[in-house]
Amino acid sequence: MSVTDSATAPPRGGVRRLTTARAVAEGIAQEMERDPRVFVLGEDIGAYGGIFGATGGLLEKFGPGRVRDTPISETAFIGLGIGAAVEGMRPIVELMFADFFGVAMDQIYNHMAKIHYESGGNVRVPMVLMTATGGGYGDAEQHSQCLWGTFAHLPGMKVVVPSNPADAKGLMISAIRDENPVVYMFHKGVMGLPWMAKNPRAIGPVPQSGDEVPIGRAAVAREGTDATVVTLSLSVHHALDVAEQMAEADGISLEVIDLRSLVPLDRQTIMSSVAKTGRLLIVDEDYQSFGVSGEVAATVAETDPGMLRAPVVRVAVPDVPIPYARPLERAVLPGPDRIRDGVHRLLKA
Repeated sequence: MSVTDSATAPPRGGVRRLTTARAVAEGIAQEMERDPRVFVLGEDIGAYGGIFGATGGLLEKFGPGRVRDTPISETAFIGLGIGAAVEGMRPIVELMFADFFGVAMDQIYNHMAKIHYESGGNVRVPMVLMTATGGGYGDAEQHSQCLWGTFAHLPGMKVVVPSNPADAKGLMISAIRDENPVVYMFHKGVMGLPWMAKNPRAIGPVPQSGDEVPIGRAAVAREGTDATVVTLSLSVHHALDVAEQMAEADGISLEVIDLRSLVPLDRQTIMSSVAKTGRLLIVDEDYQSFGVSGEVAATVAETDPGMLRAPVVRVAVPDVPIPYARPLERAVLPGPDRIRDGVHRLLKA
């Protein structure tokens, strides 16, 4: 495998257990201390600390000059961030929900992602566009999508999606230091917030030091031999739960790959795992068609389909809006029951 599993490796520089939200805020704070060009802007990111806690404590530490609450005008403040980045600053812009990207799509894709190309490589846009994703909380179709496949589909932007506190901090540090625009997407369910349903892995060991997690390297969250589960974000937690249960109850050994980055995509780690297990299950809380699950499957099919002992199985959101009703929402999301069923289908094939 191409990288050490950050979920199990002890962090360097001292061990503390933090929520993912606290880890993100700490990574931002350390970079703001290190580099005076770094500043943060967005809706409710100041006194409120961000509705998902990703900017908690920054206003008190750095003041309103570097932590700027904005009006509800996504096009304006994302455009402000782009202009600041072009002029040498390193802004972190929070788009409250990924679902809101549509109102600022011109700024995001026709400007942030393309300026470097349009300038012949002479102008860079070193900014982080941070946004919340994911369902499971009855927030309905306009506040529950992941959409990381949409951003990954559009050239010009790196896309990172952490699943645990240590990676959340390390990937944020890498994103801030990167010379390219980086879309940093966190699932609400991994943040460890007290007013949301918690996953126990939303709190974990985080290094005190400002170590980077390299963008473009997946992690082996659990080693196994019978099948490979490729996934990301909250679905890593679900996949690990299923892997632990099936190992104990059925003697099934699942290898779980946490992609961590979609752009660049670590195809080597995917291929190395599938070469070992011969079976591939892809779990994705984004829509199934034209998305991440198809890209991962195509990676194997185009490289060496002969390594597969069974057809690829995908567990993703069907191509319907995320329902508001809780039973319907649970039915479309890739939770543990659907993952377990996917494993059984894969092994029976």
